This record gives sequence, structure tokens and C-alpha cells, in this order.
Amino acid sequence: TVNVNYVDETNPGELMDKAIKSMLADLDPYTNYFNEQDVAKFKINNTGEYTGIGAIVTRKEGKLIIREPYKGYPADKAGLKAGDEIIQIGDVVLKDFKEDAGELMKGSKNTKIDIKFNRQGKTMAAQIVLSEVDVKAVPYFAMVGKETGYIVLSQFNAKASAETKDALIQLKGEGAKKIILDLRGNPGGLLNEAVNICNLFVPQNEIIVTTKSKNEKYNNTYKTQKAAVDTEIPLVVLVDGKSASASEIVAGALQDLDRAVIVGSRSFGKGLVQRPLDLTYGTQVKVTISRYYTPSGRGIQALDYTHKDLDGKAIRIDKKNYNAFKTRKGRTVYDGGGILPDVELEESKQSAIADALVRNDGIFNYATGYYYKNPNVGTAIPAVTDAEFEAFKQFLKKEKFEFDTETEKALKATLEVAKKEKVDASIAT
Repeated sequence: TVNVNYVDETNPGELMDKAIKSMLADLDPYTNYFNEQDVAKFKINNTGEYTGIGAIVTRKEGKLIIREPYKGYPADKAGLKAGDEIIQIGDVVLKDFKEDAGELMKGSKNTKIDIKFNRQGKTMAAQIVLSEVDVKAVPYFAMVGKETGYIVLSQFNAKASAETKDALIQLKGEGAKKIILDLRGNPGGLLNEAVNICNLFVPQNEIIVTTKSKNEKYNNTYKTQKAAVDTEIPLVVLVDGKSASASEIVAGALQDLDRAVIVGSRSFGKGLVQRPLDLTYGTQVKVTISRYYTPSGRGIQALDYTHKDLDGKAIRIDKKNYNAFKTRKGRTVYDGGGILPDVELEESKQSAIADALVRNDGIFNYATGYYYKNPNVGTAIPAVTDAEFEAFKQFLKKEKFEFDTETEKALKATLEVAKKEKVDASIAT
């Protein structure tokens, strides 16, 4: 009806897409509608395999920014580096292109794509040859010291437990007598992979997580299915405020079973489980079907989406409403706000200023410039001197960097009101 009667031309497909997504967003941020393109991206995230350029890319101000090229993959082979700004793909100038520019970088294996990009003010050209990309769940592992193995697990895709197991076995072969499993910044992924990773360190038939729902078919208990690799090796799990979902299942289970010491800062607090359901025309809807609970029975969901404030934002569960639970050996742990580490590290908490510097690319842009000004730095991590920190602050000032913290937004809003009421001059003095 709208399409037939509206004064101007409309795109019914786009209107339906926005309407469905907006409706579902009112439930919680994890219940989503996926059109055909979204489904393809979702499958990539879960399998870890796709054909592409092999890089993390973001779009900003009419450009595609290379955030991280994966070593040995097409973008890296073409000479692209972090910070490069792609401005043209084939004949398409990106500042004039309003669609998803990432689609221009897709194709079958061995497809050749010509690009133009800016690097530190210079325009350059390159050709990328697409190939199959295998996204690593474990991008890094190594010995740190003579007896400690360190494993970074960045996501829970279908290969997460296999890669973690391979890393664990290799490190043990190199003499590791203690293990650090780093889940910082890991947003989660496949629930069964979280169970399988716990199974590397705890014996068969241990309850790792249960899910509960009003719909009985989604009430499940997930147990370890195999013999463990090592049930005795001392284990530390690192978490922070960006460790979520499957990361919290692993941290919570290993904490409840007294199998690991959790170190860092309180995790994100996502205790909701989603499942993709197929719709017509290759589309899907990802629906929150249940809540998950750790072996002691605690839920770790931090935000209550059934109760929202006047601005429509979900209310964080108040600390006074947390419930106490006991680990296997009798230690007290709490629900309601993510996984609270056994050992809290204040320096692992990210301030509002630091969060803004990361979110708005302040650190990324400065580090990119630093790399080109110091070409001999190699892979070493440079020491940050007082002079370097001062140079960083001057860089932010020169670039007119905006932090967009709640405090800054409130101050800007106050100043705007003051200007309307013509009292800004009084504030300035």
C-alpha cells in the first residue's frame, strides 16, 4: 500500500528490511534479521572460512581502512598494511559509492581486483588476487618463560577447540608446565566449541553449561564428551570487559569447577543464547532462545532487556540483587554481572577515555604514523617515553580528536543550551 500510494519512489525491499530489523531490535541487540548478504557474513564468522582479501577492514568517510592484514593472505601479498585507505576498487570511486563497498572486494578464487589507496598522504596502486582465507581462532601461541605456555583464543568458530588443542599439545611438548589462556576481547561464538575447550582441561561427563527457556525444547545440559588432554596442569584464564558469551561460559565453568584461576577484570555479562532460524528466500532470523547458566547454577547476564529506563535502554542488574553460589570446593561466586575474576587487575579495566581512543581510532592512527616514522622498529614493542606520550597528546589536539564520552556529550549539550539562552559568555568567564 505504501509503495503504491507514496508521493515518491520507494524501495519496498529496503523498507521491509529496516522495519523487521527495527522491530527485533526492541527485544534485545542479539535478536536479528539477516538478509541474504547478512547470512553469508554470519556463516563466515562461524566457520572461519571464506574467499576474500584476508584482512579486517572498516569503512569510514568514503574509504575502506585496512585494520589488520592477515600474514600470507591476499592483502598482505599485495603489499597492503594496517592504516592504508582504499579509495578506489576497479573503476568505482568509493566516496561516490553508497552501497556496501565490501561487496566490491568479493569474488571467486583467483579473481584479480585493482585498487588505489592512500598511505601517509601518497596515492598508490595494487592488485589483489582473491584466495580462500582461513581465519584463525588461535592467532598466536608461544612459550613465555621456561615453563609457561600462552594461548590467545580470539573467537569461538568451528575450529576453536581443535586449534586450542593443537596449541596446548605443542606447548606441552616444548616444556610447558603451566598454561595461560587469553580470552580478552573475545566476543564469543559457538556454544559447543566453548564446551569442547573446557573439555581439554576437565574430564569426561562434567556439566559445563545448562540453558533454560520458557520453551522446553531449548532446555539443555551440555557435558564434556571426551577424555581431557590434561586435568592437572595449572591454568590461568584472562578476561576483560570485552570477553563475552562463549568466553564467559569457559571462564565461568572453569571457575565453578575450581579448575582455573580467572584473572583480569569483570567480563561483559552476556548470558543469552541465540539460534539462527531459516526463513524464505535464503534469509534468517537469529533469535534469543534461552539463558545459560554455569555449573554452580549462576546466570551471568548483566542487562535486563525486559525492563528499560525512560530512554529505552536496558537496565543493568543492581549489585544488591546478585545471588551467591558456591564453586565445587566451596568458594563464593555471584551471578548477574559477568564473570568476576578471582584476581582483579585494575590496569586491565578500560577507562571511558581509553575506550574512546580505541573506538575513534586515536591510538590506531597515531600508531600507524609512528610505524612509518620509525621504519626500523620491526616487530619489537617500543618503550613509550614521556616525550612520546606528549607527542601523542599533541597529535590528538592537532587532529581535533573527539572523545565522545558521556561527560563530553553532556558538556556539549549544556553549552548548546547556554548559547540558546545567551548565557554562554558568562560560562566562558
